[in-house]
Amino acid sequence: MRVRRMLTALLLLLLTLPITGCWDRREMNELGIALGMGIDRVDDKYVVTVQVVKPGQVAEQKGATGAESPVVMYKSEGPTIYEAIRKMTTASPRKIYAAHLRVLLFGEALARQGIGNALDLLSRDYELRTDFYLLIARGATAQEALNVLTPLEKTPPNKLFRSIETSEKAWAPVVSISLDDFVNDIVSKGKNPIISGIRIVNPDEVGASTKNLNTIRPKVMLENDGIAVFRKDRLIGWMSEEESKGYNYITNNVHSTVGHISCPGGGKLALEVVDAHSKIGGKMVSGRPYLSVDVTVEQSVGEVECRIDLTKISTIQELEKRAENSLTRIIRHAIDAGQKKFKSDYFGFGNAIHRGHPKMWKQLQKDWDERFEDALVDVNVQIKIIRTGTITNSFMEEEE
Repeated sequence: MRVRRMLTALLLLLLTLPITGCWDRREMNELGIALGMGIDRVDDKYVVTVQVVKPGQVAEQKGATGAESPVVMYKSEGPTIYEAIRKMTTASPRKIYAAHLRVLLFGEALARQGIGNALDLLSRDYELRTDFYLLIARGATAQEALNVLTPLEKTPPNKLFRSIETSEKAWAPVVSISLDDFVNDIVSKGKNPIISGIRIVNPDEVGASTKNLNTIRPKVMLENDGIAVFRKDRLIGWMSEEESKGYNYITNNVHSTVGHISCPGGGKLALEVVDAHSKIGGKMVSGRPYLSVDVTVEQSVGEVECRIDLTKISTIQELEKRAENSLTRIIRHAIDAGQKKFKSDYFGFGNAIHRGHPKMWKQLQKDWDERFEDALVDVNVQIKIIRTGTITNSFMEEEE
């Protein structure tokens, strides 16, 4: 009987555990949900800007009509980022909650000084997820970039997040970089970090007003613009569009894109990449690094602006050869930029040597960037045109 009573008491005790609640719970109406954050530096202080979503405006979709802004922006400064964020409570009625952050922007001036210290809080805070994207405001401050309202998406941070995702999948010169990606590259001795950049088109105060949403073509816009090259945590320069495209081909990050080649008899022909794979490797030959890039691509004909017979196998073979030469030139141009202009291995050739020849890497890692400048690089590109579209030759050729 005594044992039964003890078992009953234990069972009742166990049943109370699920209803104890969370010791650190916070109601949603007590928090300011930050979707976007910008970090700049003025003198010896950080300037932190956050965009907090207005739940009512987003739910009612008023942001798209121009009735009221779907977000509110707060700015504060302090000797550390943590202090600056906490200081925002002097203006915000709610504590800033950044667990749902979509994008983190750095002003270009801060990026050139170094962003490693600024990332410490974001890596250390247990509340933050690390799936948000890092961006550099090219030629501007992060505050100026966040101060632009954009159409289609209800909140500017969501616009930036989805624009990066969409452009990366459809247009090769863009890449998405999360906090984990950047930190992993910083601690790696075989690859320097990169971050995508955004540019303010026609910077103007109108961008901060809902008037910017009330025209067919907004006066102020945000556009993806190049890839920023870092040496450790410091921005050292910007890749051009072609260099960015070559970078993504080398690092196996091309999902789909479109390019053009010249036709044998003049004119242009557009080709769409439908599948692309690449592999990089490295070894030492006579005391000198010997690196390799192997790229295989499948393409389809997207547009024909020349007189050409696509029904002939010889024609397709000629187009494949021209496409291979064009892509080889793009990739070599990107590698030349890394070796001569930036003097930095942001492709990950060092990591490739580390994986394949770990003992050799121990001797190379101390001065790898210098070794990379002198490395020989072999580029091998193979392209296959698998489709010509729903028609073969252009109907314009038949008309002529």
